[in-house]
Amino acid sequence: MSLARSSADPISAAETDVALARRQSLADLLRRSARRHPDRLAVADGTTARTFAELDRDASRIANALAKRGVLPGERVAVLSRNSVAYVQTIFGVARAGAVLVPVNFMLGPEEVGYVLSHSSAVALLVQDALLPVAEGAVKAAAGLRTRVVYGEAGESWEPFAALLGHDDATEPAVPIGPDDPAQILYTSGTESRPKGAVLSHGALIAQYGSCVIDGGMDRHDVELHAMPLFHCAQQHCFLVPDIMLGASGHIMAAPDPAAVLEAVERHRVTKFFAPPTVWIALLRHPDFDRRDLSSLRKGYYGAAIMPVEVLREIGERLPGVRLWNFYGQTEMAPVAVMLQPEDQIRKAGSAGRAALHVETRVVDADGNDVPPGEIGEIVHRSPHAILGYLDDPGKTAEVFRGGWFHSGDLGVMDEDGYLTVVDRIKDMIKTGGENVASREVEEVVYEHPAVAEVAVVGVRHPSWIEAVVAIVVTKPGTSVTEEELRAHTRARLAAFKVPKAVAFVDALPKNPSGKILKRELRDLHAGLAARIPAAGSSG
Repeated sequence: MSLARSSADPISAAETDVALARRQSLADLLRRSARRHPDRLAVADGTTARTFAELDRDASRIANALAKRGVLPGERVAVLSRNSVAYVQTIFGVARAGAVLVPVNFMLGPEEVGYVLSHSSAVALLVQDALLPVAEGAVKAAAGLRTRVVYGEAGESWEPFAALLGHDDATEPAVPIGPDDPAQILYTSGTESRPKGAVLSHGALIAQYGSCVIDGGMDRHDVELHAMPLFHCAQQHCFLVPDIMLGASGHIMAAPDPAAVLEAVERHRVTKFFAPPTVWIALLRHPDFDRRDLSSLRKGYYGAAIMPVEVLREIGERLPGVRLWNFYGQTEMAPVAVMLQPEDQIRKAGSAGRAALHVETRVVDADGNDVPPGEIGEIVHRSPHAILGYLDDPGKTAEVFRGGWFHSGDLGVMDEDGYLTVVDRIKDMIKTGGENVASREVEEVVYEHPAVAEVAVVGVRHPSWIEAVVAIVVTKPGTSVTEEELRAHTRARLAAFKVPKAVAFVDALPKNPSGKILKRELRDLHAGLAARIPAAGSSG
């Protein structure tokens, strides 16, 4: 879809007033909480803390500062940073300006970031000072970039974030924002070699917050620890912004280091925490787990992969006061579509749960007809959570919304009780340590090595990573290459989480009669590679 706004039918003054009076956007959620709970802690990160009233004023100052620098409603503002209070201030400042936020994965390299900036037509970029080298390499591809801001000390051609926060006008700008106006563009790897820009509207996000709050048992008394990256749809839109909407307090960490997470839960009396199974497993295995007072924790959430049943039981034994939820979905659903409730964790272990409050979910055949319970089909959804479409890609948008349902690309089984189990990904997405990796993207980089004749990249089951990226390689006759050489080759071109954790060399890849590589067979044949892959968080 395109984000261009039409000026053919200008809005009258009366229509503008009506739109402002009825406005329901991300910016409004913050203002309402600031009026209800002005002095309550909104967010803190160890160096900076903001009450709801302070965060509300920060958002207006940033919005007015961006407008002064020429950022117009509907234009795109990218952010490349690890978690911080500044990130949260940016989320709401950009929303209040009526601009569109483009969160960028901080683990990407300069070329990958440059593609996102160029494809989204970003006019402004806010970047963490530690990531300036990546940003400097990326901006060369962003011809329309007019404003460059750094969190920290200003660099050459970069303005300090303090200049935006110190803007002299804290009046909230009167910007009409409709429910179908784009709020953010989140880039999802999908299965193509280039990521797609998923366009999420204010209305879609707010509908999704309703599902999270009601089905996820959230309330204003929560004290949350935000440790997973805020560029991810899950941490930002299932937890951070719903907390702001409710008036709950959040403590922000730059990364989910197990020792730091356990210490923070004890120190801040955290009641609520989200992480993928890999992080929960790392917490359970850490020597500090039994030394820290974790008695304040009441609500635990996981996603990105199914939690092993033995881990569910262990959490139940070692954290008996914690109720668990599984959130399943994808960026295109903002992202939650299906939830597994606390009472179903063991009874329906391995299931993703049932459709969330504002979602309808089906499992269908190739013709869009429901398959019987227990049979495999594609998972499809109908919901106001869904994206408006993919940026500048009407063909892909039409494909995923065919028949009036969003087609997830995941295969699943629905049981007689309406509980969904995800059994495979149609296009071989690998979910490793909470990150999505498109196998084709990694394959294309491996193919660039002169010794490689054929390669297939798959995910193998791993007790810590859940899935680990591995490459199965056929070399060209008369050539040779080592495993470490291939890993170094990919490490120089891809984000670290995309680099294969193991490489196997074979004489040929299994294929069907039409020549398609049989990846499921490869996953089974090379499952043993998991034994020599280090655990998440360890060196190697």
